[in-house]
Amino acid sequence: MLSALLARGHSCAPHVFAALASELADDAVAIREVVETLDPAQRHGLRPLPSPLPLVESIRGRYADLELSGRDLQLLLATALCLLGKLDPLLEFDGRSAEQIASSPVGRHLSLHAGMIRFVDPRLAIWIRGTAGRAEEKGVHARLADIFRARGDRVSADWHRARASLHRDADAAPELTRIARELSEAGESDRALLLASEAAVHSSGVARDEARLVAGASAIAAGYAVEASAWLGGLFPDGAERYRLQGLSGLLVARAHLQGAVPDVEPAALRPRTDDHDDWYSWARAAAFGAVLCAERGDRPGMRAWLDALRDACVRVGAERDLRDPVVALAWLIAGDRDVDAIEGAGPLTGAMLGALRCAMDGDIDRALRLLAVGESGLGAEVDPFVAGFEHSPLVRAYRAVVEVLLLTWRGDIGLARDRLIAAALELPIAMPFAGVGVVLARRLDLAVIGRVGAFAAALTEALPPALRIDQFVDKGIEAYLAGRYDEAAAYVRLWTDAGSRQHALSVPGLDEVALSAGSSAESRRTIESAENELARRLRARVAMTPEADWRHESRGIAEEARRLRSPFGRARVEAMMGIRFVIREETNAARQHFRCAWHLFTDAGADAWARSVAARLERLDAGEIAAPRVMDPLEVCRSVWEPVLTPRELEVAMHAAGGASNREIGDALGVSVRTVEVHLGRAFTKLGVRSRVELTVLAHRTGRLR
Repeated sequence: MLSALLARGHSCAPHVFAALASELADDAVAIREVVETLDPAQRHGLRPLPSPLPLVESIRGRYADLELSGRDLQLLLATALCLLGKLDPLLEFDGRSAEQIASSPVGRHLSLHAGMIRFVDPRLAIWIRGTAGRAEEKGVHARLADIFRARGDRVSADWHRARASLHRDADAAPELTRIARELSEAGESDRALLLASEAAVHSSGVARDEARLVAGASAIAAGYAVEASAWLGGLFPDGAERYRLQGLSGLLVARAHLQGAVPDVEPAALRPRTDDHDDWYSWARAAAFGAVLCAERGDRPGMRAWLDALRDACVRVGAERDLRDPVVALAWLIAGDRDVDAIEGAGPLTGAMLGALRCAMDGDIDRALRLLAVGESGLGAEVDPFVAGFEHSPLVRAYRAVVEVLLLTWRGDIGLARDRLIAAALELPIAMPFAGVGVVLARRLDLAVIGRVGAFAAALTEALPPALRIDQFVDKGIEAYLAGRYDEAAAYVRLWTDAGSRQHALSVPGLDEVALSAGSSAESRRTIESAENELARRLRARVAMTPEADWRHESRGIAEEARRLRSPFGRARVEAMMGIRFVIREETNAARQHFRCAWHLFTDAGADAWARSVAARLERLDAGEIAAPRVMDPLEVCRSVWEPVLTPRELEVAMHAAGGASNREIGDALGVSVRTVEVHLGRAFTKLGVRSRVELTVLAHRTGRLR
């Protein structure tokens, strides 16, 4: 279904798709119709889904012939509008017993169990709300408000009272805001946003600022960056300073995700204007977020500026040990500095996540995973001064999930890592942590297991804001390499190298097999990886770079060290590279031995696509073929690399230009005007990042160079 939506130009983040599938009873037609009504921010999980979902044609048609009494329809509407679905208040609303309702015509549409009432088919709730009039809804809300007030449930009473009001009801707002805070801290971000946004509608002044803060904080906790930016941005510049400072952290997270960089502001310009301790503590947390967000995006100057602000603020509030020190350690680690002081905090990020990454770097990935598991179980739950109040939020859980998948990948459990990532993507905003590392992992794991980028990874990629688009040249190179198109793989990796070898500091498996000979300097990278992965990378470099005269002696040492690798995926890649080196030397027996070892290890890791690639090499070897890439014409390689980037017409024009043809000659060859050639060539220049025909020709021949 995700693939079908992508094909129709309506990409949908996996967790948004899962929510729709739940609310629409897995009805493929209804899901497609609803998705087509959503804006891109809603489809990508940057804004919440509308409540109720739109009444689309398939749902309208499904219940067009439904015949129920007015009383039954009122009960259905009350059930759809009630916050929690508790049975007793709705029995009081309807006046019948549970047994009477169950035996009535409406009974087959409702499930009454364990003190709760639910729709048997959630699509009926959409239909009943979509067909009810506004006045009818307000009347039901008013009746429910009276019932809940009499029962002493002030929150539900205030909620229904606010929804029934034609005008602002300022008295209802404070309790809604208070409960929204509690819900947000408990990890129920969507319900918190619902209550806080309603409170903001019915309040003004400082009370509205507080409601805006809670709504915005709940929104970013759920991953709704566009929604959070709107709510929290409304506090600047004239909102109450206390709530401005409390909301600054969430606003920085939202804007960094949408813009691809932390807002370019001078930290000192946002400092508190009073000596209030709480204001300065809020400022310290905002500075901590600014530093970590800059670290995620490789902005070291920005990170240092925010860390300076953090140190200043923490001195004022006495939070050097609890907040400053662990955040400084976390920021520098994420930025790729392996030698920071071993300081850890408490809670899910500065405690469990930081500790797990350190354990993995020291070589104990199993212990690292146990640290994360304890935090997830709640047994080691602590307040994290860095994300206090958001420890259970979907966004913090997404960070934990991405780190778990990264550690499993480092350990070589490729199949398990992919399964865990897919499961997390169906529930959490996986695209947000670490500036998109979860998306990179999704793509690389798909390539390792199925040999191509699958629907989940493609949907996650589309969900990234344009500013966070990841470099996909390595992915294309891996796909080509696994399919046996080695020259094309080398061309893609060279494009990546020429563009600066951009990558995240948290190491995700790339394509050393080609990158080393394409000119990428793996040793110069600032990357965080396990000690074992670092050893595997050095061994792959030795396989690729050892001079021919030293190979026989050096290969024995490489093979011996490779046996120390516990990661089946890491060792398999070394063994496969050694097999290729022996093929080139025409030592087929040694090549078979290494290829067979690699096949078993890739299979054990769940890296099925890599296993198939090695099996294909073995088949060619057994058939007497040399598994070395054929030499292609440079422009032929260039065409295969540019084809996914350019339209068919742009590609033809660019290829003729790279071959030395003039605009007139290109126009005559393609049967178009010179002006049309100029337009297509200009668009090709923009997409390929060149400014002239000379640069285009140089790029074409550089792309076509083989490894």
